Amino acid sequence: MASAAAKAGHGGWDASRSAAGPYNPWLIVGIISLPTFMEVLDTSIANVSLDHIAGGLSITVDQATWVLTSYLVANAIVIPISGWLSDAIGRKRYFLISIALFTIASFVCGISPNLTTLVIARVFQGIGGGGLAPVEQSMLVDSFPPEKRGMSMAAFAIVVVVGPVLGPTLGGYITETWSWHWVFLINVPVGILAIVLTYLFVAEPEQVKADRAKRIAGGLRIDYIGVLLVAAGLGFFELTLDRGQREDWFSSGFIIATATISAVSLIALVFWELNHKDPVVDLKLLKNRSFAVTLLVMGITGVILFGTTQLIPQMLQQVLGYSSFDAGLAMTFGGLATLVAVPFAGRLTGKVDARILLGGALFVQAAALWNMSHWSADITFFDAATGRLYQAMALPFLFVPINSVAYQGLPREKTAQASSLLNVARNLGGTIGISTAQTMLANAVQRHQSELVQKLNPLDPNYTDWMMKAKGAFAGLGDPTVMPQAVLYQIVGRQAAMLGFLDVFRSLMLIILVLMPFVLLLRSGKGGGAGMGH
Repeated sequence: MASAAAKAGHGGWDASRSAAGPYNPWLIVGIISLPTFMEVLDTSIANVSLDHIAGGLSITVDQATWVLTSYLVANAIVIPISGWLSDAIGRKRYFLISIALFTIASFVCGISPNLTTLVIARVFQGIGGGGLAPVEQSMLVDSFPPEKRGMSMAAFAIVVVVGPVLGPTLGGYITETWSWHWVFLINVPVGILAIVLTYLFVAEPEQVKADRAKRIAGGLRIDYIGVLLVAAGLGFFELTLDRGQREDWFSSGFIIATATISAVSLIALVFWELNHKDPVVDLKLLKNRSFAVTLLVMGITGVILFGTTQLIPQMLQQVLGYSSFDAGLAMTFGGLATLVAVPFAGRLTGKVDARILLGGALFVQAAALWNMSHWSADITFFDAATGRLYQAMALPFLFVPINSVAYQGLPREKTAQASSLLNVARNLGGTIGISTAQTMLANAVQRHQSELVQKLNPLDPNYTDWMMKAKGAFAGLGDPTVMPQAVLYQIVGRQAAMLGFLDVFRSLMLIILVLMPFVLLLRSGKGGGAGMGH
């Protein structure tokens, strides 16, 4: 009777699946967030070290990009099946295995003598890292009642939103101060500490053990075909997006092959999993309208977050000539704004209708991108930093409500599967955002450069006037014809690049505006997720 009353008082929630055990749940938040932050940080921290890795291993920068691709592919394969793995192996045990694998692989990455060893180690690092965020999210949902879930998800938001923002800055500092090896080796002490703390303080609840024992007693059916289809579908999809721009997309036989394998595998996966009794990815959860919409919003959030996190430093370096560290520093102000906004998002989630929070946050995102689309090649550091700050302030009001309302109406034993799908949406959204932004940028720069060059002809009085003045300015410094043309070419290239970045910012803004009406399809979302099914 007491348990039933407790459930009624918490919207159907009780502590039977809590990972906190006898300890304060907020202690557990800090412990399980540590390895997840380490993993999320690692997805972006290595990007700025590619040139140093290439130089240190005597390889080309293009070859060094496999250091990123191998990790992303392995990560993409593991994340969707991590929910099933945690249910089958045991949530705490799987979390510890993931931390240990990530930590050992990080050490091997740091001491790798050649590219082959580094790429193989990055694959295992991606396998270990793929299970961390979904399991942490599942633990948080089970450890906090709905009315407190907003604040717990705010803590999770710090991990997954601030990590990618700080990654480039921290990576640049470590690489320039020490060496690229320490980008990976710094994970080792953090990983060891996380293993010890998780083993000592994180509980494996009796209800979770009972569910696992029941699952095994009934005959644990391993969905081998589902695992294979997930690996082929998402692995080759990630490969297609990551290598597409470098391989000139579908003019490359390699990209055609990877895209075809991915498409066929993903279509087959949908039909197979919907008709399998014990699916490795439970796509039936998408029948819950609110959950399906949260996946869409989460995916677009990933597109915007990762797309702009890649674009803004790239623009500052290519157009304004910033160093990688200074470009990262401009992004850091956005990270600070996110940190400040997270507690407010946590407190408002559960008290204010989630649709209002999400709609308002999307509007602010669109306004921030509209502001970015009006930048010029003469913007100051302050302009860039505050522009990112406006955008970053709204991120927690997207991320926290999404993760709180996503579990409405879902059975509590499905939290691990739901968390996996949410993280798949975020990661795939991020990959799609980066790939799409880079493709749009390349096409836009080419188009603007062609348009600008067409205007540079002797019949244009502005062109002839500029050339006459330039010839006078360069008199005695070299060929009076070649040098002005070389300088003009640099100016045209810089302006074309800037216009290309502005076009991409504008396109991302339009994506958000198209998405906004879908938020109305969500449930009200008051109470931090108004309870879960049984």
